[in-house]
Amino acid sequence: MLELLFLPPLAIFILSFFKTNNIKKLLPVISSLILLPTLLLLFTPNYHSNLFLIDNLAKFILIVSAIVGIGVTFALESLQHHVTIAERQYRRFYRFFGLFWIGMILSVVANNLGIFWVGLEFATLSTVYMIKTNNTSFAHKEAWNYMIVGTIAISLILFGIILIYAAAKPMLGEKAIEFLTLQQHISQIGAKYLFEIGFAFVAIGSFIKMGFFPMNLWLANIERAAHYPVAALFSGILESAIMSGFFRFSLLAKQVNESHLIGFTYIYALLTLFIVAFLIYRVKDFMRLFSLSGIEHMLLIAIFWVSGGYFAALLHFAAHAFIKPALFIATGVLESKGKYHIAGALRGYSGVKGKLFWLIVGLLMLAIVGLPPSPIFFSELFGFGAMVDMAKASHHLLLMFSGILLVLLLLALIFYKFVEIYQSMKYEGKEESKEVYASEVSALVLFSAALLVLLANFSAIESIIQG
Repeated sequence: MLELLFLPPLAIFILSFFKTNNIKKLLPVISSLILLPTLLLLFTPNYHSNLFLIDNLAKFILIVSAIVGIGVTFALESLQHHVTIAERQYRRFYRFFGLFWIGMILSVVANNLGIFWVGLEFATLSTVYMIKTNNTSFAHKEAWNYMIVGTIAISLILFGIILIYAAAKPMLGEKAIEFLTLQQHISQIGAKYLFEIGFAFVAIGSFIKMGFFPMNLWLANIERAAHYPVAALFSGILESAIMSGFFRFSLLAKQVNESHLIGFTYIYALLTLFIVAFLIYRVKDFMRLFSLSGIEHMLLIAIFWVSGGYFAALLHFAAHAFIKPALFIATGVLESKGKYHIAGALRGYSGVKGKLFWLIVGLLMLAIVGLPPSPIFFSELFGFGAMVDMAKASHHLLLMFSGILLVLLLLALIFYKFVEIYQSMKYEGKEESKEVYASEVSALVLFSAALLVLLANFSAIESIIQG
């Protein structure tokens, strides 16, 4: 079954070298097949070996990512209506999309820490070339920036993995390189200080790749420079793969020293949220708005998770993975061929496709800030509940409550800005006739349906936690 996961991306990679007109029709079809092996995994028992671990968490992340991948494939069909993209660049995008997908699978299903790192490296390098499919000097510059910063982040993660391995090897031998073995025997590790230093490096590397402090702007610049579907892949799949690693490493760190884990994550998250809230308040275009908002949501997932709100973290994780790529794909239409006018962006759409477009985008804008019945409303409700429970059980009640209050205040500022932007999009500015394409609406409908399924299946997420 594991081999089947790699077949569709491998086929995409090989077919992208064929220079025939039929390939343009065939590549999206094969991309859609990515969902099939992930669905089949649901009906097979959990599996683990020295190299791979397919548990409920891995299955969940793969299914969420597969849905995002299909949505992005839909959006690619109409990309040429918004930007100039040659046939060669189109095939090149799919070529690195296939490699990116292989890297993502490796990192999500890895039991071996080394394979996890190789998967992340694979995904990072392939996204560099996906950014460069936008043939502009700005995109090329940001691709190099991504290469440099991404390499630094990956190097920090590798150094952290080496320290964790060194800390566990005297007790576990060569098995110290396996997630599952570490999880089962973490209490036997003697050099806990070395493990904690290693975890700190892994966490900082992961945070940098997700645009946390001090790299808050680099991710926004990259997503601004790339084609819209690339930004959707970043927020819906790449960040999810990185977060899956943080989930597994933080579960180990929690058993070593929970208070250190919580203190480290909270301080980092608060620092990041403070800067992100300020940047969102000053934002001028959609791509930067959605990109910065993505950082906010990833840090919320991180602090929900380390606070013991596993259900809230996974619900927020899936909701963000569906909403944010949808908004990035919609940006291609909202910006109307590169014009970054926020005022009136939701006006001027006619016909069934146009009305459906502005209705879904309007709802998604409100859903991303957590207005009910958005899944993000419920995840934040449960997540902050877990944070309060943790604060009550800690020896630093006032300090913890102060931190939670500060997070809420900064989220309120972001909420205010989003509502202000929504009002401007809907009721201000000139009304100009705009066109929406069926593939974009199809992508938005797919993501909306996935959100509804998520709302109706909270029990599925609970089963992941129990498993």
